[in-house]
Amino acid sequence: MLATALSRFNRLALLQAPTPLEKLERLSAWAGRGIYAKRDDLTPLALGGNKLRKLEYLAADALAQGADTLVTAGAIQSNHVRQTAALAARLGLGCVALLENPIGTDHPAYLANGNRLLLDLFGAQVELVANLDAADEQLHALAQRLRSLGKQPYIVPIGGSSPVGTLGYVRAGLELAEQIEASGETFAAVVLASGSAGTHAGLGLALAEQLPALPVIGVTVSRPAAAQAAKVDALVRRTAELLERPLPKAWQPLLWDDYYGPRYGEPNAGTLAAIKRVASQEGMLLDPVYTGKAMAGLLDGLGRQRFAAGPLLFLHTGGAPGLFAYPDAWSGQ
Repeated sequence: MLATALSRFNRLALLQAPTPLEKLERLSAWAGRGIYAKRDDLTPLALGGNKLRKLEYLAADALAQGADTLVTAGAIQSNHVRQTAALAARLGLGCVALLENPIGTDHPAYLANGNRLLLDLFGAQVELVANLDAADEQLHALAQRLRSLGKQPYIVPIGGSSPVGTLGYVRAGLELAEQIEASGETFAAVVLASGSAGTHAGLGLALAEQLPALPVIGVTVSRPAAAQAAKVDALVRRTAELLERPLPKAWQPLLWDDYYGPRYGEPNAGTLAAIKRVASQEGMLLDPVYTGKAMAGLLDGLGRQRFAAGPLLFLHTGGAPGLFAYPDAWSGQ
């Protein structure tokens, strides 16, 4: 059993109860199709988001290894870095983060507001880099530098997307499978943003075993489908190996790449329209980098009849602080 395999790993029990599975009533009426949201934007740390599930396992591993500093990397507006810095503060650990500017903007809101502002409040040490094209090597070099200063660093990969971090979304997948069964609904698909791949890999692995007929569709936010599929599939296989479980026969990486342009971190018109639609009809906030693009994919997929019959389930992974980093995006909305 997947749950038994998962129980062998240490976890900081920061998430004490399942996040809600809610029907979005007004959006469903507008779309003419039931749309539900798994509200992982409501996790209880630093304004919520999916990264806490990964950090429960990664931080437990860090503490077991005697770490005193969490080392990670991401964009200036990274939700992952924000939650890593917050958890480090809560645990009394240091946090050092390498940050890149993936869209090359000099807008002060992007450089200093939103998630970036929160890093200062959490006491994180930030180092700006030209890019993170060699992120693994850059993080290892930073960790070595910290060791030379007497620190005990623990590397948290971009997005928390290692096999250990992915365990958090294996657990989330088991939680969601129970909620789906309790709902009595037969969902046509689960739709989520697919970026660093850990959320997609963990959820996909768990649901392929628990609910093998349910498609899990990742909407890419940074790269074409073929490249993202290889990334997700490799992480699923490494995580199954860590769990000492066979790969479920139903597993296959499903990706849509119609919505990530013009590039990672830059919203397009469909992203902004989806954010405004959901905010104005449900009072629920999506973000310009991940969930806005994923919801744009879901809504456009409905219009193009890309789904089988039945209600749809959207994984809301959070990211609302990023809205404050893009004030000019709304000038034409």
